[in-house]
Order: sequence, then C-alpha cells, then structure tokens
Amino acid sequence: MKGLTDIPGIRVGHASDFGALTGVTVVLCEGGAVAGVDIGGMATGTQEMDVLSPLHITPVVHAVTLAGGSAFGLEAASGVRKYLEQKGVGFVFGPARVPIVPAMILFDLGIGKADVRPTREMGEVAAGAANTGAVVEGSVGAGTGATVGKLFGMGRAMKGGIGSFTVTAGTKGVLVSALAAVNAFGDVRELGTGKLVAGCRRSATSRDLIGTEKALLAGGRSGDGGGNTTLCVVATNAKLSKVGATRLAKMAQAGVLRALSPGHTMVDGDIVVVLSLGSLEEEMNVLGVAAAEAVGQAIVRGVRMAKGMGGVVGLG
Repeated sequence: MKGLTDIPGIRVGHASDFGALTGVTVVLCEGGAVAGVDIGGMATGTQEMDVLSPLHITPVVHAVTLAGGSAFGLEAASGVRKYLEQKGVGFVFGPARVPIVPAMILFDLGIGKADVRPTREMGEVAAGAANTGAVVEGSVGAGTGATVGKLFGMGRAMKGGIGSFTVTAGTKGVLVSALAAVNAFGDVRELGTGKLVAGCRRSATSRDLIGTEKALLAGGRSGDGGGNTTLCVVATNAKLSKVGATRLAKMAQAGVLRALSPGHTMVDGDIVVVLSLGSLEEEMNVLGVAAAEAVGQAIVRGVRMAKGMGGVVGLG
C-alpha cells in the first residue's frame, strides 16, 4: 500500500525547509472531492473550513493544505490555489476559475527558526510536487518541524512527522486511507497494545518515556505545553454525501484518541478532514471503523518514521 495515494484521484506533495524546520503538505483532488470535517482539539488554525459544512453551498473541494508555521502558515494555501488556477482547476465564474482549498496549520515555531514560516511559494512548490507515488513519510512537509511529548518542554520531547496508512473496508473493494501530520502535546501509543512509542522522556538524555497522562495525574505542569496540533486527512473511494463525510470525520477521531495519550487537549487543535472520491457503497459503521484504524496507524507511523532534527530525538 502507498498510503493516501491508494485512493484514485488523490495526489500528495511536500515542500520542506530543513534549515528552518517547517514545511507544507498538499493533498490534491483536482477532480473534486466531497468533503467533511471534525475538529476535536481546542487550539486550531484554519482557513475555508466552513466550505466543508453540510450547510455550505460548495459541493466539492479541490485540495487540502497542511502547513507548519502556526497562523502564518495559512499563507501557503494561496500558492496551492495559484497552482490549481493555472491548471484550469476550480469553479468557473465568468472568466475566472476559483479552486477551493481548505487549509489547516500546526505550531512548529518552537523548533528551528521561528521567524521563517511556510509561504505562498512553498505551497505552490508542494502542489507542483504532488504525485500518485507512495506517500513520503517522516520529517517532511508539514511534519518537518513536528514534535510530540511536550509536557515538560522541547528538551524532553521527541520528533513527530508525516505518516500514512490504508485500510480495506468490507468486501466490495472499498479503501479508507489516512495521512497524519503528528505534532501532539501528548505521547503516541501503539494501537492494540497501548504501548508508548514516542513522547515525553524522563530527561533530556534519556529515551525512557514517562507517560504524559500519568505525569498529568501526578500534578505535572509545563506552563505553556509547547506548540501542538495533529492534522489528519482521510480519503476513501466510497461514495459519501457532505453529511456522510462529516459523520465519517467524527468517527475517525476515535483513531486520534487511540493513538494520542492524551488527545484533544486544550493546547491541541486536532482536526480530521474527510475526502470522498468514489462511487462504491459501504455501510457507515464499516467505514467508521476503517477510518479510525487508518488514522491511528498513520499517527503511529508519523513518529516511527520521523528523524531527529533541531536537537530533538527521533525514531526514524
């Protein structure tokens, strides 16, 4: 399996600044995808998320942008729109074409260079690099400056990154795939066993994980908790309405809560966007189980593939 690009009609591209430790990941669906969203965290940064509401007139989106740089990174979506416009993608309004590109950001200003953020040009580069090959994972794109386990600050954190995973749902050839940019306040744990994979370490020189939930219950406090947010895009070749895509996004959040310990905190802006690009029919409960599994496994892969950077240790 290639990850999110297992879904026909999906292309994924990255742009990375390995000096400043930030970047952009773009998911292109130029033929249009029915979309929905669920926001689980409390500290989000987004653009054009309202178009994903079942109450919004917009029927499809043409791309999703994930970026570092906190709110500054939202600028990258302009480059994606420019790229798509030049390719003739978007809704026609007289002489103009308007691509619909929801965007979401994570906070990576605590690593690398805080005054260098993703730009419009970086968004255009990421879109231009998008392809149908296996998704490049680890410390790339929006995951370049991602970190996890920040209860006691960056000195005891570990690297996060991009992960992607595909699940086969039912017996009709339905695929549900997820891409995650993992930048969590908490730890990442293995699905099934609950074993901690990456997170807050006992000390700056130790690889032993203390368990953020356990430390919080014992009264651990970090002050600001660092900058966080795990961003997920789920794509499927199953046919969904906007209501269905919204419901699937909510069900997929179960994967975030299985993989992050804790997830959906007051200092995370966890988001799941769902893209439907197919015509296959499958029961929503089946899709929901598959989406949660794909999201959880993508999050685990995001830390397992991440390389140490900026003085923060990684597993990759």
